[in-house]
Amino acid sequence: AMKNPVPQAASLLLEKLLLLVHVRALPAGAGGDPPAPPAAAAPPGYYDTRCFKRGDLLEVPRTLFIHFGIYLGENRVAHLMPDILPALTGDRRQIQQVVTNKRLILGVIAKTASIRVDSVEDFAYGGSILVNHMDRLFQDQVLGSEEAARRAEKLVGATAYSLLWNNCEHFVTYCRYGAPVSLQTDKFCETVKMIIRDQRSVLASVLVGIASILCLGLAPSTTLPTIFIPFFLWMAG
Repeated sequence: AMKNPVPQAASLLLEKLLLLVHVRALPAGAGGDPPAPPAAAAPPGYYDTRCFKRGDLLEVPRTLFIHFGIYLGENRVAHLMPDILPALTGDRRQIQQVVTNKRLILGVIAKTASIRVDSVEDFAYGGSILVNHMDRLFQDQVLGSEEAARRAEKLVGATAYSLLWNNCEHFVTYCRYGAPVSLQTDKFCETVKMIIRDQRSVLASVLVGIASILCLGLAPSTTLPTIFIPFFLWMAG
């Protein structure tokens, strides 16, 4: 059992929040057993697409998370990206341009995204690629490669976005395994539950609140959180 889960849990929460600022240093590991990929990872900056097959599930590990896509063949990858632009314009030429950090952050805030088709290079953004790495977790649910690719192609276009409930991992697991699942989301939610259930979080929040009052003075902006956050954590726990 973890001796003191609160600091590690709080650190994970902070990393998830930093996702909105350091987009290119972005999704934490998907959890599970140590990786044993059925196909070797392509080295950063070089992608031999001859080793990819239509319908393959591609993973690009980032610093804080893993980005996912479905290979469509001919150096094309379908993947879900937060993007504000589809909500503002129907100009496909503008939307198809590489998503900037600003577009991505605004898309997360506005909960809008697009399932788009990019080159392998644009999809990976210099990272290493794992092929069908998740198949080991869904061995009895893998759909045919052509079915996975067709599902991805059918969904291309604007879509709603949720960091926890409808992200790039939900998209690829639906395409390849028939059900939208996100192991990263599950891990994050378990961390939140762990923080809430640990009554030491109440004491920690009280101490932080008192410190903020001492540093910033007695005001509604410091007093109310000091009262309500510990109360919420106590009742939820």
